[in-house]
Amino acid sequence: MKYVFAFLVVIHALIHLMAFAKAFQLGNSESLTQAISKPFGICWLLTTLVYLAALTGYFMDKTFWPVLAIIASVLSQVLIIMVWRDAKFGTIANILIVLIALPAFAHFRFQQMVTEESQELLKNIAPRTLTVTEEKLQHLPAPVQRWLQKSGVVGKDIPAVARIQQTGRMRTSPDSKWMPFNATQYFDLIQPAFVWNTTVQVAPLVTMTGRDKFLNGEGEMLIKILSLITVVNEGHNNKMNTGTMLRYMGETTWFPAAVLTPYFSWKQLDSMTVKATMNYAGTAAEGTYVFNEAGDFVAFEAERYYGGGNDARLECWRVEATGYRDFGGIRVPYRNRVVWKLREGDFTWLELEVTELEIN
Repeated sequence: MKYVFAFLVVIHALIHLMAFAKAFQLGNSESLTQAISKPFGICWLLTTLVYLAALTGYFMDKTFWPVLAIIASVLSQVLIIMVWRDAKFGTIANILIVLIALPAFAHFRFQQMVTEESQELLKNIAPRTLTVTEEKLQHLPAPVQRWLQKSGVVGKDIPAVARIQQTGRMRTSPDSKWMPFNATQYFDLIQPAFVWNTTVQVAPLVTMTGRDKFLNGEGEMLIKILSLITVVNEGHNNKMNTGTMLRYMGETTWFPAAVLTPYFSWKQLDSMTVKATMNYAGTAAEGTYVFNEAGDFVAFEAERYYGGGNDARLECWRVEATGYRDFGGIRVPYRNRVVWKLREGDFTWLELEVTELEIN
């Protein structure tokens, strides 16, 4: 598809040279019957050059290419209108180019917003030099102690900041198709916060961009089709705040020592199960961690709002570990699936793999 678009731009750009040639009498352009002055001939040439500059940026993955492509198409359309009888079919090419360039520009703006939010989250974080010791684990329930010991955090620094890369697949309903996604997520593990950014392949040529944010105890979700059309924009309400906090609690398993912050409190339910309560910045949530006899994390489960707006209802939300891997000497459940245990049956909506994990 990339080369089809490039071919369209090249052919369309070069056709503009016919008008330039006619203006300066450089050839016999029989397809152009209307007179073109030399000043306008130069405008046709400049439009060609702008198109070619946009195409160069397109192949070099430069962020400026969609802006140049849109500018060139606007210039082209103005010129076409002036010789409408001869050049009207060029409008089709301009429309196609804008339909591709506009979502690309919107995607750039979306990513720029996420980058700014991530930088804002990270700018005041200084890595801590506190080391996890056996003594720091003594106040925790036995299953949590075994988990942290098995994870390998003893003797290592308590993390302050983390970045992860994810890949996987998701779906929106039990009977919908799976959609592949890639995501990047930044965490503040001192003052609990994260920014998650994903691109989902909905269909050929159709993507969905999403950003989840948890900051100062409040959650936000923004989802756009082609980075243009907003389908979800919700936040700063109790349902979203607690739901996003629960997500943070479930994802601390990727950096286990993060649960040593004072925002967590614990109550052991049995030899393998512990209830955790998190209180931070006026928001509170609780969920249950399940471990196995070997000390590995098995699942995190909580009552979380399913759906959005007034139709949201509390349902059982469960994060399950399906594979383990060492990152920097820390044993992590790097493969997970997320299941809504609905009244009408289980709905596995997300399967992911952490491909990169950087601490501090």
